Amino acid sequence: MKRILVLFAKDWDRLEFGRPEYRGSYEFLFEGFDLFRFPENAQLLGFDVFRYVNRLAARFRRERLDAIVSNNEQFGALIAAVLAEKLGLPGNDPRAVITAQHKFYARTVYARIAPEATPRFAAFPYTVRHREELPFELPCFVKPVKATYSVLARRIEHFEQLRRHLRFWPFEKFLIKRLVKPFNDLAAWYTDYRIDAHHMIAEELLEGVQVNLDGYVHEGEVRVLGIIDANMYPGTQAFASFEYPSLVPADAQERMTALAGRVLQGIGYRHGFFNMELMWQPDTGRLHIIEVNPRMASQLAFLYEAVDGVNPYRMALDLALGDAPRIEQAATAHRHAASFALRKFDGKPLTAEPTREMIAQVKRDYPDARLMLYLKRGSGLAREMKWLGSYRYAVVNMGARSADDLYQRLQAMRSRLFVE
Repeated sequence: MKRILVLFAKDWDRLEFGRPEYRGSYEFLFEGFDLFRFPENAQLLGFDVFRYVNRLAARFRRERLDAIVSNNEQFGALIAAVLAEKLGLPGNDPRAVITAQHKFYARTVYARIAPEATPRFAAFPYTVRHREELPFELPCFVKPVKATYSVLARRIEHFEQLRRHLRFWPFEKFLIKRLVKPFNDLAAWYTDYRIDAHHMIAEELLEGVQVNLDGYVHEGEVRVLGIIDANMYPGTQAFASFEYPSLVPADAQERMTALAGRVLQGIGYRHGFFNMELMWQPDTGRLHIIEVNPRMASQLAFLYEAVDGVNPYRMALDLALGDAPRIEQAATAHRHAASFALRKFDGKPLTAEPTREMIAQVKRDYPDARLMLYLKRGSGLAREMKWLGSYRYAVVNMGARSADDLYQRLQAMRSRLFVE
């Protein structure tokens, strides 16, 4: 039985690794805490990344460990790379992970190896107070140098809007500093980067079709699993759904695949899954790189299993063990699949939340679907509205025979569970 350490497991990871087919072949050991659930996230207040890594390294020098995996963008992917290096286990280069996660230095690399696909950009500190301190024209798009879930990413029309966007209560400032401290500490240890994660970037506005390209790198060779369309709520930058297979033409998908190979090799990515976000302009055919996430997009893994019959999680375990991923296709009943993000934009909680009995019944009626709830009230909801501009209260992953059937199934489930 292979012993697998799972760092900072996400809900999707625990759901997947709890499936009965893994029993007898793998023993999963979970370490890390949930950044979005109290009281677990209270551990963030005193979290020291070096002490944490050294503790785990000492433990697993005594105990047998076969592999380390993490799909957590905030802490897990980088810590997994660092720990694998210390223990001599298969893993990615921590420097490549840092570069991919650092939105300024990643774009610096992109501009060198793929200038035609790199948006114009500039970095500026959170503390910017005057228009002349912002080294970019307006309007533009801003986002943190290091963040996840599109936190604080927003289109900015004028400088006063940016000032309001970066105005935080004392606890919010403290929380942001604690969230980026592990990255800053490891980046200072592994690199000579001068711009730390207390910065934002501004970049030119992009228009077109946004996609996710998912794949992995094994022994330096980039393999692509597929391309998923990302759809926004009208008039916003908030994700509404991720749908597979993509409607982007085959020739554009081929160019995306070629670009991914250049970019991954350019940042020194040598081992593991990745998720690359791109923008395609149908009128001109131009591609723009948004970012490369150095881990599997766990929320989207279901889509490939539902339509293609391949399980990215199993492939990720093979990679973590140092083996070439086995691509085993099973028969499926679906031709389309999607991950739907259910959101509210009025800053109010749901009028009525689903009961346990309602949730259990829906899961029985939709056994092939996946439902995740992220219900919030009070300060947690208010903070999500400020940082994201919307309140994501649930994610529904499901497959169907057609795109129309997919949306009909979603609406039927949604109407049974939620009163907005």
